[in-house]
Amino acid sequence: MSYSHYTMGSGSRTARRTFEFGRTYVVRPKGKHQATIVWLHGLGDNGSSWSQLLESLPLPNIKWICPTAPTRPVALLGGFPCTAWFDAGELSEDGPDDWEGLDASAAHIANFLSTEPPDVKVGIGGFSMGAAMALYSATACALGRYGNGNPYPINLRAVVGLSGWLPGSRGLRNKIQVSHEAARRAASLPILLSHGTCDDVVPYNFGEKSAHSLNTSGFWNLTFKNYEGIGHYTVPKEMDEVCNWLTTRLGLEGSR
Repeated sequence: MSYSHYTMGSGSRTARRTFEFGRTYVVRPKGKHQATIVWLHGLGDNGSSWSQLLESLPLPNIKWICPTAPTRPVALLGGFPCTAWFDAGELSEDGPDDWEGLDASAAHIANFLSTEPPDVKVGIGGFSMGAAMALYSATACALGRYGNGNPYPINLRAVVGLSGWLPGSRGLRNKIQVSHEAARRAASLPILLSHGTCDDVVPYNFGEKSAHSLNTSGFWNLTFKNYEGIGHYTVPKEMDEVCNWLTTRLGLEGSR
């Protein structure tokens, strides 16, 4: 179990927001430890439920780290407090992004991966708001910095987003394309996105738009899969494809 505490602020603001993250659940690899993935839950959930699902997957060479988001008021829920990686209002490209919350959670996630052995490949995945957080981390990795300008310290090798969306999509293409290094990192980062066509929580078109925004920004190593008739949940076929994709992209030894 681990609890982390972050205080984020800027010189232009007197108010500082404090984020207290909840319990972290770890699933140890059953075989040779080749990769570590931080997996992020959706709005109002916690790390426990996903850790149980991930433990059942045929991926013995992966260590899974499943943190729990801070409890905070969420605008989307009329200010009702629940676990959330960042504050979210109406899901739209024109809505404001909670950069402070995004950066605090991205730093918390990167902190887990920074202590992994150098020969272990690292990645981030998530569902719904967790997927949004994973994609924000992918953009920070490519840019080499968080939204607040601090350096992003992790070389991600794989990112998975299920039924999510891309925060901070406005202006991303310009930020990536002005830097050769950022463009190189974006082009080489493997990303898997999947979305159910009947999702009534995070509409399918958000998944499509996110894939398009990433692709046009230079994230060319991207796979987008749709699941006909599926709502805001995962199905065995989807998780099977996640397993196959991770095994291939991370060069895992399979069942050994």
